[in-house]
Amino acid sequence: MLSYFFGGGSTSKNKDAPKKAILDLREHITLLGKKEAHLQTQVASQEQQARTLLGKNNKTGAKNALKRKKTYESQLVKIQAQMDSLEQQLYSIESANLNLETMKAMKQGASAMKNIHKGMDIDKVDETMDEIREQVELGEEISDAISRPLHAGAEVDEDEIDEELAALAQESVKQEVVAPPQGLPSVPLGKVSTPHAATLPAGQEQDAEAEEEEEDEDERALRELQAEMGL
Repeated sequence: MLSYFFGGGSTSKNKDAPKKAILDLREHITLLGKKEAHLQTQVASQEQQARTLLGKNNKTGAKNALKRKKTYESQLVKIQAQMDSLEQQLYSIESANLNLETMKAMKQGASAMKNIHKGMDIDKVDETMDEIREQVELGEEISDAISRPLHAGAEVDEDEIDEELAALAQESVKQEVVAPPQGLPSVPLGKVSTPHAATLPAGQEQDAEAEEEEEDEDERALRELQAEMGL
């Protein structure tokens, strides 16, 4: 009762009206289709009866059968015209109802989009995108900083290291050139004993002293060379 006074029932009926009209039209078209089939059967039957009577030389009966055939054909034409009209109306209602449902769906979609974009504008979107880009760049910088290797001491000058390495290599080459060949007897480092001066004549004693001084100089030079080579 309340729905009747406040229009609820009317709204519901208006909403269901297209569906009811479509159902009613389809039922009536089906009914007319059955009537059409019956009339077609009657037309064929009266024509066959007229042929039979005419074959029996009963012209009056054949003529009456053809009259009934004409009546059925006239009704059949009307039924077919009604069916055509109803089918066109059914197609129009279905199309209009489809358009209505489509418009409702589009209206709901537009309303949803309006509510979604209600608190948004292009300036806020651009501002948000700028903030996102800044955070992405900051994240990349943090990632690069974390990926850098940690140094325990001061940074090493690579050029200085290369120069020192070249100097060591050159020094090693010099030592290999000065070192004596392997397998040669080593020179004795002690003084070479000579005959006692008292047992030698005066001339030979002077010669022995000179030789001893030369040997001392040679030994000293040899010792200095061995010290440089680390032997």
